[in-house]
Amino acid sequence: MTSTGHSLTEHDDQPRARLLELLGAIEPWDDLERTHLKTATQWIGSGAPVYRVRKPDVPAMHLVSYFVVLDDTSGRLLLVAHRKAGLWLPAGGHVEPEEDPWAAVVRECREELGIQATASTITGELPFFLTVTETRGQGTHTDVSLWYLLNAEADTITSYDQDEFDAIRWLTAEHVLEESDELLDPHMHRFTRKLQHARAGRHCG
Repeated sequence: MTSTGHSLTEHDDQPRARLLELLGAIEPWDDLERTHLKTATQWIGSGAPVYRVRKPDVPAMHLVSYFVVLDDTSGRLLLVAHRKAGLWLPAGGHVEPEEDPWAAVVRECREELGIQATASTITGELPFFLTVTETRGQGTHTDVSLWYLLNAEADTITSYDQDEFDAIRWLTAEHVLEESDELLDPHMHRFTRKLQHARAGRHCG
């Protein structure tokens, strides 16, 4: 399916409608997220291919599910040192063709961290944040990333995918915000501030 304005097939329409529903459920944090949501909505609605079919960059823009694991008791977030990206990121991966993004979270969580995905009470099985990011290095492409929020106690994660990650770290939101942008996903600070706001609102409520 190309972005030439051709009508969507019935087979293709259902997953696209689901993606548009997920985007519509995200409350934008700032003007940049508002812009990214508009870009992603237009992209999905155009009929352009949305799933990666060949590594690393075919098509040049494709869908990713990130998941940030939160230890709600300590308020710490899990970040992974991603080998290829050379950055500290949330865990996650590419959404397979016609796979629901939450199903991708469940699959990747099991593969990368060895635990069952437990949705946060803040978001449930809905994405919390969205970004549109051009990757760095060889095979440059654009990731349209749905960021999900999971709950897990830090001591339940005892292993990780060492082919993908060099290390993992648990950081408080404050410590994440103290880290240099150069070491993190470029939107990690914005995500963290949005999460701080959401957690504060929940506690006030």
